[in-house]
Parts: sequence; structure tokens; C-alpha cells
Amino acid sequence: MTLEDLPAVMAIERETFPLDAWSEGMMRGELADQPRSRHYVVAVEDGRIVGYAGLAAAADQADVQTIAVLAAHRGKGIGRAMFTELLAEAARRGAVEVFLEVRADNPPARAMYEKFGFQEIGVRRRYYDDGTDAIVMKRKLDG
Repeated sequence: MTLEDLPAVMAIERETFPLDAWSEGMMRGELADQPRSRHYVVAVEDGRIVGYAGLAAAADQADVQTIAVLAAHRGKGIGRAMFTELLAEAARRGAVEVFLEVRADNPPARAMYEKFGFQEIGVRRRYYDDGTDAIVMKRKLDG
């Protein structure tokens, strides 16, 4: 992902996360740390950005920062492909564990993460702006 991708990415961000979308400033801050401690990718279909995902990595730990796919493009494997890339990048950077938070009211995302071997390790109460809990999940990487 580059700064030139931000208009499309921010449109997806607002559509996907209407109650707690990141600001453009937050996203610019993430990109400013790329490649030092961040890795962001976009998914392009027919010349149009339809999804994006990001990873933060430091020392032997990585955190999935965000992942989103336009609703009309879900179910095509785009999210899985981006998530696979994030995990591969975490391994390339020497991470032995990857963490993420997922909304408690998002069973499809939780199911995808579980298929990738993530396990629930805790709950962050009222984590999201609308008061929804976050399920904290973790996966050890093969090393």
C-alpha cells in the first residue's frame, strides 16, 4: 500500500467500519512506519482496490492491524490471500507469535482466523467505539 492508494483505502475503511473507522491521519501514520515496523498490502481486482490489510511487527511478535474487503468482493478468497501474505511477512520478520483483535459480533472473521490456527486468548471489554467487545486471538508461527 502506498499513499496514492489512500483515497480508495479510506473509502473501504469507512464502508467496512462505519462506527470506528480509522482516520486518514492514522492510516498515514501506519504507512510512515513502512517498511520499518509495518507491512500494508492492497488487493486489486479489475484495476480497482477492493481490499487492504496491515501488519505491525517488532522483535518476535506481530499484530494484525487491520483487514478489510469491500462487501461485494467478499467470499472470493481475497481476505484469505491478504491474510496469508501478512502471516508470511510476520515469519519473514522473525515473529514467533501473531496477535489480533476481532469484533465479538463478527463471526465470519473469527471463523476465518480460526481456520488459520488462531485461538481465543482473551476479551477486551468495550474495546470498539460502539461498546462492542474485542476477542483477542493468537497464533504461534512455525519456526
